[in-house]
Amino acid sequence: MNTPHVVVVMGVAGTGKTTIGPLLAARLGVPYAEADDFHPPANIAKMSAGTPLTDEDRRPWLDAIGGWAQGRAGLGGVVSCSALKRSYRDRLRSAAPGVVFLHLTGDRALIEDRMSHRQGHFMPTALLDSQFATLQPLQADEAGVAVDVAGSPAEITERAVHALSGLPEPIQ
Repeated sequence: MNTPHVVVVMGVAGTGKTTIGPLLAARLGVPYAEADDFHPPANIAKMSAGTPLTDEDRRPWLDAIGGWAQGRAGLGGVVSCSALKRSYRDRLRSAAPGVVFLHLTGDRALIEDRMSHRQGHFMPTALLDSQFATLQPLQADEAGVAVDVAGSPAEITERAVHALSGLPEPIQ
């Protein structure tokens, strides 16, 4: 990638967005933003209580992430965001048309195991089923790539860099 993309690292909870995102940003030499930092306190309280967010809950969160991505257009950046539904990705693209998506995918059992070993995160494993039920994988007309999360963070990051390098230059 010559011109830096703004990459949205997406996927269900537990796929490693918060681990892979900073590693990818470091490899690309661009800033990283954590999507959880864009959530209003009410969203964090709902998820901490095991209540899935509604689309209405997600709108201001997606708009804040989209604003960050739009501000990084032409400069590059990496931001994590579950972006589980096509409509969420469309909302992000409407704010920042040049974004590309890195969909972290993997075996449900592996993801649940990784989630169960996380410490200090507000997303309980009880919400994993709702995440998979909501997930709409990237479509052929969406700029992005899917990368499996099996392996070490370094291996996943290298696969991501390789996959992203095949994407066309971003739209400015």
